[in-house]
Amino acid sequence: MAKFTFDLSAEDGSARTGIIGTPRGEIRTPAFMPVGTAATVKAMLPESVRETGADILLGNTYHLMLRPGAERVARLGGLHRFMNWPRPILTDSGGFQVMSLAGLRELTEKGVTFKSHVDGSKHVLTPESSMEIQRLLGSDIVMCFDECPALPAPRDAIATSMRLSMRWAERSRVAFGERPGHALFGIMQGGLERDLREESAEALRAIGFDGYAIGGLAVGEGQAAMFDCLDYAPGFLPRDRPRYLMGVGKPSDIVGAVKRGIDMMDCVLPTRAGRTGQVFTRRGVLNIKNARHADDPRPIDETCSCPACRSYSRAYLHHVFRSNEMISGMLLTWHNLHFFQQIMQQMREVIAEGRFAAWEADFHAEQAQGDIEPI
Repeated sequence: MAKFTFDLSAEDGSARTGIIGTPRGEIRTPAFMPVGTAATVKAMLPESVRETGADILLGNTYHLMLRPGAERVARLGGLHRFMNWPRPILTDSGGFQVMSLAGLRELTEKGVTFKSHVDGSKHVLTPESSMEIQRLLGSDIVMCFDECPALPAPRDAIATSMRLSMRWAERSRVAFGERPGHALFGIMQGGLERDLREESAEALRAIGFDGYAIGGLAVGEGQAAMFDCLDYAPGFLPRDRPRYLMGVGKPSDIVGAVKRGIDMMDCVLPTRAGRTGQVFTRRGVLNIKNARHADDPRPIDETCSCPACRSYSRAYLHHVFRSNEMISGMLLTWHNLHFFQQIMQQMREVIAEGRFAAWEADFHAEQAQGDIEPI
């Protein structure tokens, strides 16, 4: 079986572009991973997601273990066959969802006991069970089990949580074992404390992983604080392994993260925003529900080649959104995912050409212009 590989092809400052190789296909970096929480990217067909330019999707261990269950997915041929996505899939460990969704959770050295947000049933998630669930799902990139405290938090609490996550990372590595063609990523924690981030990175490097994630950001600290952390945190991680920033983010977050050396990101924002009428464009964000669009025959963006812009007017998209028609969420989600993947493709190109700084300046200037004038 083919191995998991990572080849850097160009660097421009701290920004990097390259290829992650997996048995199920290549992942071009920097990469944005659409989130398929419950084995589906909401409002999208898998082939439509691929058409936007996505090379890899993210699945949620917590949601899939509760419904339909990892054993059932395994019996039905694994997550790729189950959801009709033959390309790479990354699954998170379940730790973040336990923190944010589960009720009455109890944290111990062993793991986390929690009540399901679906039916109130009791479950225990440990590093070992998280590895087993992700093995049953068959994901190509597996995340080690960790705890992610919300920020702000006291330094002592962040340090205690990080060190627990590092012990869990070691147990995750042992439980993962040797799985040719599959990769295990460690997760750096440490909040906004530079020394704790460095301590976490040293612990992860000593264990040894196929890739490394930066966790515990985009959890309430704000963009400026996140960027301050990213100014140093990626440099603590091995240069020859992929770096994944979890749960990010807005277009400006993504561009700023790539500038600081991040290779992979994921976020529910483009799909969730599409379902609520929020549209991302090269000239900033617009709300299709606003009355100013009701008589506008123009597309969302005349330079965009997605189906929403190619074939439908703002007036139509406004109408179907206000009428609660399903096609609204479908078209606006497609547009948002297309826009996010277009940003990634542009960054890959300009990094390879050594033009990232100029492109970034133009990107921010165009975003600041705002939407086109009403007719």
